[in-house]
Amino acid sequence: MTISEIKEEIIDEFAMFDDWEERYQYMIDLGKTLPLIDEKYKTDDHIIKGCQSKVWVHAELKDDKIEFTADSDAIITKGIIAILIRVFSNQHPKDIIEADTDFIDQIGLKEHLSPTRANGLVSMIKQLKMYAIAYQTQLN
Repeated sequence: MTISEIKEEIIDEFAMFDDWEERYQYMIDLGKTLPLIDEKYKTDDHIIKGCQSKVWVHAELKDDKIEFTADSDAIITKGIIAILIRVFSNQHPKDIIEADTDFIDQIGLKEHLSPTRANGLVSMIKQLKMYAIAYQTQLN
């Protein structure tokens, strides 16, 4: 699936819920399906700076596509990173770099996060895109 197709799928999924209580629960459930990071990558080098909770992300290039794994010590944050990884994992670095994150506004996520979580969300996106830039440079 392309990034756009995955984003549309997420927008549709969030539209099924009537209120944010249900959406938070869905995010928690998504966090439980997160491709978990290997314990050896749960180091300071893999922590996303700017997040109030601890979020570890590892990226690996396989067949010219980036595969992300992650974990967090907070359940909502784990759900947020799970959504981002679902969109960006197994995609070409160039596509990740060029992708917009408008779907976050469309599902209303940013406006329903505390300011510190919203900052953390921006930091997560920035880190995933930095990995993509680094791998794109290797591919060029």
